[in-house]
Amino acid sequence: MEIKRNGSQLSSKGPAEWFTGTVRVDPLFNAPAPARVGGALVTFEPGARTAWHTHPLGQTLIVTVGSGLVQRNCGPIEEIRPGDVIWFAPTRSIGMAPRLQPQ
Repeated sequence: MEIKRNGSQLSSKGPAEWFTGTVRVDPLFNAPAPARVGGALVTFEPGARTAWHTHPLGQTLIVTVGSGLVQRNCGPIEEIRPGDVIWFAPTRSIGMAPRLQPQ
């Protein structure tokens, strides 16, 4: 058993390769091998967004506060709100981008 105490893991600024604007990443967990799961609390300041990116094994988002926009491939832009749980199946590209198309 491993317990990670509240405040024991350092926050970091979201890397410019992954985000536009001010984003804070608070690590929550990374399961040891053979598991392939990890989790983080990612906080977006107003106007911040992700770069288009892929998740070959999929990704789950859990909205805890605020609202945002998400899109998969060239699909519709969807609004997300607190309490929403979003599953992105393995895909070419996902991201947050108001009225932008993936490249």
